[in-house]
Amino acid sequence: MAAAAAAPFSTPLDVHFSIPRSHSKRTIFFNKPLRTNSTRKFTFSCYSSSKSLPKPKPKPPPNLPESPSPNNPSLSDQLKPLSTTTLSPTKPDQTHLLSKPKSTWVNPTRPKRSVLSLQRHKRSPYSYNPQVRELKLLARKLNDCDDSEEALSLALNEIPFEPTRENALLILNSLKFWPKSYFFFNWIKTQNLFPMETIFYNVTMKSLRFGRQFQLIEQLANEMVSNGIELDNITYSTIISCAKRCSMFNKAIEWFERMYKTGLMPDEVTYSAILDVYAKSGKVEEVLSLYERGVASGWKPDAITFSVLGKMFGETGDYDGIRYVLQEMKSLGVQPNVVVYNTLLEAMGKAGKPGLARSLFDEMVESGLTPDEKTLTALIKIYGKARWAKDALELWERMRANSWPMDFILYNTLLNMCADIGLVEEAERLFEDMKQSSENCKPDSYSYTAMLNIYGSGGNVDKAMYMFEEMSELGVAVNVMGCTCLIQCLGKARRIDDLVRVFGVSVQRGVKPDDRLCGCLLSVVSLCETSEDVGKVVACLQEANPKLVALVKLIENKKTGFETVKQEFKNVIRDTAVDARRPFCNCLIDICRNRNLRERAHELLYLGNLYGLYPGLHNKTVDEWSLDVRSLSIGAAHTALEEWMGTLAKVVEREEALPELFLAQTGTGTHKFSQGLATSFASHVKKLAAPFTQSEERAGCFVATREDIVSWVQSRIPSAVTA
Repeated sequence: MAAAAAAPFSTPLDVHFSIPRSHSKRTIFFNKPLRTNSTRKFTFSCYSSSKSLPKPKPKPPPNLPESPSPNNPSLSDQLKPLSTTTLSPTKPDQTHLLSKPKSTWVNPTRPKRSVLSLQRHKRSPYSYNPQVRELKLLARKLNDCDDSEEALSLALNEIPFEPTRENALLILNSLKFWPKSYFFFNWIKTQNLFPMETIFYNVTMKSLRFGRQFQLIEQLANEMVSNGIELDNITYSTIISCAKRCSMFNKAIEWFERMYKTGLMPDEVTYSAILDVYAKSGKVEEVLSLYERGVASGWKPDAITFSVLGKMFGETGDYDGIRYVLQEMKSLGVQPNVVVYNTLLEAMGKAGKPGLARSLFDEMVESGLTPDEKTLTALIKIYGKARWAKDALELWERMRANSWPMDFILYNTLLNMCADIGLVEEAERLFEDMKQSSENCKPDSYSYTAMLNIYGSGGNVDKAMYMFEEMSELGVAVNVMGCTCLIQCLGKARRIDDLVRVFGVSVQRGVKPDDRLCGCLLSVVSLCETSEDVGKVVACLQEANPKLVALVKLIENKKTGFETVKQEFKNVIRDTAVDARRPFCNCLIDICRNRNLRERAHELLYLGNLYGLYPGLHNKTVDEWSLDVRSLSIGAAHTALEEWMGTLAKVVEREEALPELFLAQTGTGTHKFSQGLATSFASHVKKLAAPFTQSEERAGCFVATREDIVSWVQSRIPSAVTA
């Protein structure tokens, strides 16, 4: 065609296009002179079959070279194979157009694609592989056999032909389990049929990553380095992400640094993975440094990256960091998705920012995104923790109005919030709503536990027992938490016989008493007024924790020495869960107070302080000394007050420096059903004639000045001397 282009056409080229009509046919002639510097003109001539118009004279074809260039074949040469196989054969002398050809409309502004494309996309080599069927059968056989070397070797011996590079890759990609992929990879290496390339290692490493086999992946990576095989971005990304899955963060960082030393720039996947590794390692500064370095190098973070950053700042409750994430997303034009919003909401909850979480949720809804179950659960937890009952219930109404997704986890979260705040009627409505909902939201063991907690905390024994009986009828399993809530409720109501029956039925149904349940039984022992009731509860406690019963009997014996009590107390506390140690000590002190063993109660309080069960009980500053009894039981709080007043008396007698203010904190009990520690503490202060008065400015606080303490001690000294 290059030779033909050298000779310009002197006559216009007529191209015939026919347009079909229902009653007539029209042919359009495009008169288009082909000149390099001339203006293109189109001449339209139309005729109808009803009128005979003169036909244009045929133009002689241009002189074309006889042998075109092999690199640029002519159109006729390209069409020869197509014409001999597809097109209908024509007579040799039929070179002119038919007088009335069939008309076809062609839109010149939107031309059809060419019949032939000179640059086709390369097909997969497997498309032309006649052995694909046999290879897939072999891969299936390998997947179905066991992982033993004998079985795999036997299957590989049945290969009817010598595998090529493409065949080996096809089989390797088709293997589903990492032991077989790893075995086949090693088998291929032993055959020495072709050199091992990076792609073989990458495919094998990805299979090993699913099996969390980081040691094998690292061995293959070191083998690549030893054999001079290039480690590409996929290789490093696979190594780093596998190390992250295996919680081997140091290894992930080590390979990332090796990647940087080679000069290979990380891709988006690698950046996100290593940022997550640094974040989980608590290396906030490294995360920010790497993030800024990546952005400066042209990397555009995606929503997953910002989810990682938001989670990192949320773990530490860093609100400024969360704001930084939001500002970065806005500046880079990254629209948060539901996953990012969920992460940021959880971060807001850990940072203690319920108001900002609510604003973020409203922003999410206004952007057009629909919250999912995780979004709503996170927000409900935030409201429950902040005791925003009104906002939580309003959110529930919005869920129902907008038909937002609800699952039993979200329902249970709402129920637990009602239990924490003491919303009985709202919890009952929620529970009935669950019963009327779909099968996926029917009340489960945790739902009933929340209701037992609500009724148990409110002292509604009859409804709590009704729930327990309903669980038995419906076959809902009783968990240890529900059993604990019900036993606590029955113990406060002094319904010991029902308590024993509930404990026995629960154990028969598979409940294994834990330390929290043992602590609940121990607290009931401290409440029992008759020896008969004490014996019934102790029998249950004996079945749950014999060592604890032995300690109770030991401390009740007045002849037991302090060192013996100390050793046995240490043994029991050491074997107890951390969150149950302080309740154990509180209950033991209460038992001693109820048995008039005051001296033993003070010994137990001393041991509790000695073993770190009451951190923050005493606080001292230059201007203020305080006693914080908010984590103590009533008996333990009384004991702590007596101990503190005795210590203050000794300080005054020694004429040591005292602060201006003394403060005792009992708290107000934000829970609707709190036991009223402040009221009991006030009664004991009055009984001791201690110079503390309830503060009008700070609820749940008892205050006294230095002069009050000194006067009280001086007024007690003569009586103490006389005594």
